[in-house]
Amino acid sequence: MTIGKLPATRYAVHARGLSLIELMIAITLGMIVMAAVLALFLNITRSNSELAKTNRLIENGRFAIQVLQNDLVHAGFWGELRPATPLAIPDPCLAVGSWDAAYKANMLGISVLGYNSATIPGSCTAVTGAQANSDVLVVRHANTCTAGSANCDGSADTGPHIQVSGCTAAPLEAAYVVDSTTFPLRNKDCTTIAARRKVVSNIYYVKDNTLMRVAFINGVYQAAQPLIEGIEAFRVEYGIDTDGNGSADTYASCAPCTLAQLANVVAAKTHVLARNLEATPGYTDSKAYKLGATAFTVPSADVGFKRHVFSSTVRLVNPSGRREVP
Repeated sequence: MTIGKLPATRYAVHARGLSLIELMIAITLGMIVMAAVLALFLNITRSNSELAKTNRLIENGRFAIQVLQNDLVHAGFWGELRPATPLAIPDPCLAVGSWDAAYKANMLGISVLGYNSATIPGSCTAVTGAQANSDVLVVRHANTCTAGSANCDGSADTGPHIQVSGCTAAPLEAAYVVDSTTFPLRNKDCTTIAARRKVVSNIYYVKDNTLMRVAFINGVYQAAQPLIEGIEAFRVEYGIDTDGNGSADTYASCAPCTLAQLANVVAAKTHVLARNLEATPGYTDSKAYKLGATAFTVPSADVGFKRHVFSSTVRLVNPSGRREVP
């Protein structure tokens, strides 16, 4: 048998490229896949963005409630003192140099005051640009630490401090609130100088959708400081004790409140309306919001923002505790 070379054409592989139609089909399928991936990416990005905005809204709302709670729970704390019944509503921003004995007694007897942008006293010049749809809250109390103790910010403060006498030989005025370094009252031994505490006073209000605080430092209200963004409004309902047993019998949204109301406040319901910092495309807020007994109307220019109401009830431990009957 003879073995020879076979013709090359029997083993040749004929090369063949894509036709134009096949190429167009491949491009079309690729574009469809890419469009699906892009749509999925955009949806995930949009969802993540909304989730981040919602998380910020919840965080801001809860933080605002917590800030108000932490101050309100100390309202009316004056160390060992049991304040007398107030006879008038004290101007929350009266200059310290004008604090006479009557003013001090009224200030100690009324530790929470409520106003709005229209009724806040003109002396409160540090409160600027308060939004008309929100309350202005004043909270007063003494520092929980005594001046001179470790980590107590009242030691270096040159503003008013409160000193309570434990000596039976002391004058009838058991409390001495001054803005100097002279503190004459004594402890029970009538020899040792009684401890003193810094007078704390904070004013809360909303400006440009931000919760603001005006702090009382060195005897003067300082410039307002922004605390929390995204707070569109807040309202306070004051729990009034009408029968003297230390429990709130009714709640009133008063701004300003009367002397009879403020002298008997033992609790406070705070309502905070938090709003996203950025609008949501395609979203329209058509809800009606209730901040306690007060309705909030969404401005027509801001319907694209998502909102949520946060509420909390705070018992004013000191005023209510002094009223409790065993």
